[in-house]
Amino acid sequence: MVKRAAVINDLSGLGKCSLTAAIPVLSVMGVQACPLPTAVLTCQTGYDSYYYDDYTEKIDYFTEEWQKQGLTLDAVSTGFLGSEHQVAKILRFIDAFRQDGTLLFVDPVMGDMGELYSIYTPGLGEKMHDLVLHADVITPNLTEFCLLTGTDYGLLTARSRYQDYLEQIACAGKSLLEAGPHTVIVTGIIYQSLEDPSPRYYNLVIDKCGYETISSEIHGGSYSGTGDLLSAVVCGSMVRGESAVDGVKKAVRFLDAALRETVAENIPRNDGINFEPYLSMLL
Repeated sequence: MVKRAAVINDLSGLGKCSLTAAIPVLSVMGVQACPLPTAVLTCQTGYDSYYYDDYTEKIDYFTEEWQKQGLTLDAVSTGFLGSEHQVAKILRFIDAFRQDGTLLFVDPVMGDMGELYSIYTPGLGEKMHDLVLHADVITPNLTEFCLLTGTDYGLLTARSRYQDYLEQIACAGKSLLEAGPHTVIVTGIIYQSLEDPSPRYYNLVIDKCGYETISSEIHGGSYSGTGDLLSAVVCGSMVRGESAVDGVKKAVRFLDAALRETVAENIPRNDGINFEPYLSMLL
């Protein structure tokens, strides 16, 4: 029987992120992606101009119509939310479709590299924290992780060359584990060890047993859709019965190959990663 995952995220015509990143990844991994748009955009918000159509009032239609169809889901995955008002509707959707064995993945999109996105408001931060507490797995980047745990991003990253830097992040992550999710995956951590002069990207997978790090080289800058691709690979992996650590390892190998080609071809960061030729790595 085909596995199904509802993917609650925005649909951006340009930028290869959110739904246009998650759908092909899940599909090649044998998981049917059921998209529920939180917004429709002509292109992702990193571009200097875009049209934005808010889908807050349409979310309930998806819930009601999919209930009529008797839809069953193996996973629900959430990403970009257009406003704090969407959280209550998404929680209603989760209540309607979550059964024993249905995994809830939350990518709490709020900011990156120490900067908040334009959509972020204190109200959205509060509601996002509520959504996180319902999740099984969350995939914040370091900025979002600091917002969720009340950690000072500047003070934390100032220690990025010290041996206890990753340990500090893992320790802060335990507070989230105690409150709700059973796995916290902190992505995009830049860490330079004292022994190695070259900084690398690290991803921390934190659970009740401790934490594990998965690292990769840094290729170019920050590209649109990287976090969406990683979250989709982890979701697809865990729906197939694999561990979170194995899912992150698979995602890192996939992204490393795609990023190398993206940088070599001088693709602009807003256009996203040239990941399509590497989808076979996820089979």
